Amino acid sequence: MPRIEVVRAAESDIPFIVATERRPGFEMLVGRWEAAQHAEAMTEPRYAYFLARAVEDGREPRPLGFALLRDWNGPERSTLLKRIAVAEPGQGHGTALLNGLIERVFTETKAHRLSLGLFPHNLRARRAYESAGFQAEGVARGSAFVGGEHHDELVMAILRPDWLARKG
Repeated sequence: MPRIEVVRAAESDIPFIVATERRPGFEMLVGRWEAAQHAEAMTEPRYAYFLARAVEDGREPRPLGFALLRDWNGPERSTLLKRIAVAEPGQGHGTALLNGLIERVFTETKAHRLSLGLFPHNLRARRAYESAGFQAEGVARGSAFVGGEHHDELVMAILRPDWLARKG
């Protein structure tokens, strides 16, 4: 079993990011940007990109998934997990990526809050977020514009004190 590490993504990772966003079935679960938009966001300090990579002895690290965070280390101390996706769901890579992100946010920034939005019908994702310590806060009606339509989003967050208590 390979070790999974969570590292900052680079511009050379954009083809993997774009391909992962476009996996079949992700169109209503994961946002999509063009490569140029990702390249531009990577130059802005407000955004932070991360990769989950499989690290095996004697092999080049292999990307498994990515995450895009907005308001990284912002003055409001509130970071948004804008996007997270793995190339092969159901393998535990998303859980490793999510837990690694939470750790990085609360150890590398002054963030008090890490939040996200997901579609209320995405029960698999909700269970994963809850198991990582996120709590549901409510539904933001019509806040997501996807496929030419407005959709509700369930807002979830984990606060620094919650994370510290879980680390115990």
